[in-house]
Amino acid sequence: MPELPEVEITKRSLSKQILRKKVSSVTIINPELRYNINKEKLTLLKGKIIKKIIRRSKYILIFFNDTNVLLIHLGMTGRFYYTKTNGRKFNTSFYNNTNIINKHDHLKIKFGKFSLIYNDVRKFGFIKRIQKKNVVTSNHLSRLGCEPLSNKFCFNYLKSKILNKKSSIKNLLMNQSIVAGLGNIYVNETLYFCKIHPEKKGYKIVDKDIRKLISVIKKILKNAIIAGGSTIKNYHNSEGKKGSYQKNFHVYDREGKKCLRISCKGKIRRIKRSGRSIFYCSKCQT
Repeated sequence: MPELPEVEITKRSLSKQILRKKVSSVTIINPELRYNINKEKLTLLKGKIIKKIIRRSKYILIFFNDTNVLLIHLGMTGRFYYTKTNGRKFNTSFYNNTNIINKHDHLKIKFGKFSLIYNDVRKFGFIKRIQKKNVVTSNHLSRLGCEPLSNKFCFNYLKSKILNKKSSIKNLLMNQSIVAGLGNIYVNETLYFCKIHPEKKGYKIVDKDIRKLISVIKKILKNAIIAGGSTIKNYHNSEGKKGSYQKNFHVYDREGKKCLRISCKGKIRRIKRSGRSIFYCSKCQT
């Protein structure tokens, strides 16, 4: 599932291509997603102009020049790509266009000489039209926690959220009501750099480690965005290039390999909790 850096890159790609463009038409190809696409609601976007595109956690919000907003979640395999009027694909905004299977297309939004297509193999993503006044109170957004790249994500905030908590620090950091947008990959990497065992209880995290968590999370996310995200399967950016942050992984997907810390003789272990893989160093994460 794409995490904050990959969704941010997708958002930037969309901004590059469709910002300030007028919608010529909306076609529902296959309405079956996590929530069925509402044809009547989306066809009302015809003639509207896109004014702003933002990311909130792992969601993308497209604002139009009226009260309409598209709320988008990519699920596990959701992607956007573009086609010219002659049907030729160009510039995918998520994943390489050569791997796109057209039978998994769900939505086409036409903008003059090109169209934006939403494609989703596993159908866990969704696209909803909501009203601007309802964005903050939306069920999907109202309970989200702090954006990790914002100034509000600070020592006092994180300490207040994990104080007296018996949940593991990994689960706490992945809790979207605490930190919005963090996922399994970047939490594993963060805890490695902070030398914290993923299953350590929240209430046992001392102040100096809370400060380090804040710093490392921000640094990792910024570096991942600069690197174009992480290509785990076939993720590509808007220019069709692979993300390269996976080259910087120190624990994620490195089970059985040596710890990359020069002074450490540990090996990377993998355990499963609630269907998710946890990667950590057997020696330096305590």
